[in-house]
Amino acid sequence: MAVNLKFFSHVPPSAAGVSWHAKCFAAASVNSPILEFLHRLHTRYASLNEGSVAGYIPELAKADPKSFGICIATRDGHVYEVGDTRVPFTIQSISKALVYGLALEDRGEEHILSRVGVEPSGDAFNAISLKAGTGAPFNPMINAGAIAITGQIQPNGSSRIQRITEYLSKCAGRELEVDAEVFRSESETGHRNRAIGWMLRNFEILDEDPNDALETYFQQCSLRVTCADLALMGATLANQGVNPVTGERAIAHEYVDNVLGVMASCGMYDWSGEWIYRVGLPAKSGVAGGILAVLPGQLGIGVFSPLLDGQGNSVRGIRVCMDLAAELSLHLFNPSAVPQPALRQAYNATQVVSRRRLPRAALQMLNQYGERIRVKELQGPLLFSTFEPVIRSLVEEAPFCQDVVLDFRHVVSIDEVSLRMLREMQRQLGSIGVGLLCCHTGKFTPMLEASGMPKEMLYESDDAALEACEDNLLGMVMPDTWEEQQPVPLDRCSLFAGCDWNDLRLLAERMPVRSFAEGEYVIKSGSVAEELFVLVAGKVEVCLSPEGRRRQRLDVLSAGMCFGEMAFLDGSPRSADVVALEKVECRVLDRKLFEALDRRRPGLKIKVLTQLSLQLCSRLRQANIQIGALRSGNASRKAASRNQ
Repeated sequence: MAVNLKFFSHVPPSAAGVSWHAKCFAAASVNSPILEFLHRLHTRYASLNEGSVAGYIPELAKADPKSFGICIATRDGHVYEVGDTRVPFTIQSISKALVYGLALEDRGEEHILSRVGVEPSGDAFNAISLKAGTGAPFNPMINAGAIAITGQIQPNGSSRIQRITEYLSKCAGRELEVDAEVFRSESETGHRNRAIGWMLRNFEILDEDPNDALETYFQQCSLRVTCADLALMGATLANQGVNPVTGERAIAHEYVDNVLGVMASCGMYDWSGEWIYRVGLPAKSGVAGGILAVLPGQLGIGVFSPLLDGQGNSVRGIRVCMDLAAELSLHLFNPSAVPQPALRQAYNATQVVSRRRLPRAALQMLNQYGERIRVKELQGPLLFSTFEPVIRSLVEEAPFCQDVVLDFRHVVSIDEVSLRMLREMQRQLGSIGVGLLCCHTGKFTPMLEASGMPKEMLYESDDAALEACEDNLLGMVMPDTWEEQQPVPLDRCSLFAGCDWNDLRLLAERMPVRSFAEGEYVIKSGSVAEELFVLVAGKVEVCLSPEGRRRQRLDVLSAGMCFGEMAFLDGSPRSADVVALEKVECRVLDRKLFEALDRRRPGLKIKVLTQLSLQLCSRLRQANIQIGALRSGNASRKAASRNQ
């Protein structure tokens, strides 16, 4: 779907603002790869003209054979639709499955099973097919069973059709109406159904004159729906009976499984066995051309095309559902098809930054513009149904992002569908200047590269990915100051902010310059802390180096920052290594000079200690923000787990 343009809450300064503004308009054209897949599927079968419209009901024979719509509705109420998804048609036999749920609510499972079985019949939908001896219909999906079920609905102070209409309207999330012309046509030509009704009365399956049940049945089949309605009805079943758009319970929780069960075994008439084998989704078709299918716990599908095959099922609808199941791995019995959401937690660079220590000005810019760097931690198996919400969020957030990082450390598997969606999303975002980076890819790196993901967008750690994103963002919003001219003069070093000219001259005279080559240790863990270092050129890494294990990064510092201050102040041994990442120059403040300031320049020492305190406070505050963001994500995951 195309994303509507929204404006940023902050406009970056100077020329950077122009580029951001232009990118914002460009990002409005990003489409969901899921929607693009549905467009391709629609194009694939739009020219298929096999089958014919239902002719035995005169009004249905007037349907436009070219009408064709496809719709998917997710468990959380998001709708993807292409084609004629808002063209009204009558629900017909699709109503049978849902009305069965209402009858179970009204009369209870034991009573309903005594009147209508749940066994596949192998007969056509309109067969006069009753069990020998009892006269009970084989299942509620054939006409005999559906008429018997409609006769079990309790009026409860209104008419049966009013109750059924209200019930199906809750499933669709909007008020439905009976198509009077189709109802009249069905009633005038429904002689076979009338014969079935009287047979049911003969065997006392119906307790009263069958005319009311028959007329109600004709009306329920004549309710007008759209392809989108069918998908939301399916999503309601997938969501344990609660309509995901309105939040209103439509079907009693305890009977959802019963409805899905008869849909799976009997919903496609005498093609039901092959359907569940090939498509693997509980489904129900109608002779107006609709098909409703459900992936329990995940999504609903609606397809509309009035051209029918010999069994009374939509030709295009069956082809579409077969391709959806195969290409999106939706088969009910796919062993990895679980409803656990793929999104573990999400945060941005105003909350969590890379481990390197950034200058105060850079941190201020990240606090202001960091929402443009988004991180999404993924988990579990990545399948269409679990990964779709992530793709949707990427499409919706694209206008507000410079870079997005997907963290794979908690992912256990990735199917081909998710790989294709990820690659297509990366291509689309890249075309409008938004980077899509992946980190902690580990064992998935070969398959990501094979799918077409650029190697330069795959990172070993989230820290490295965040650092690359920060460099990109800071280079845009503070282009004149982000890459400091080196060596950095002392008046630009954070430790000496507030020092006057005399202070700086003294420090320049008394603090020697020390150089280190790339890879050389500046500080070794466990050593005596007699010096405080002020970095004036290059970058260093603060790290732990466990014996026999790879070095673990704690921090990265760039020119203008200081390090080694904690052990220097309290006299404890060094707790970490500091290694030069490139050629490095430092100014060194040794203990002798620091103590001499007490006598010669106490004001200068106070200024230095004040800056050290402010820096520690800033780092502690940032750590608290990060802990809060991660804790919030953990709480959300626990709440989601309780609700599943």
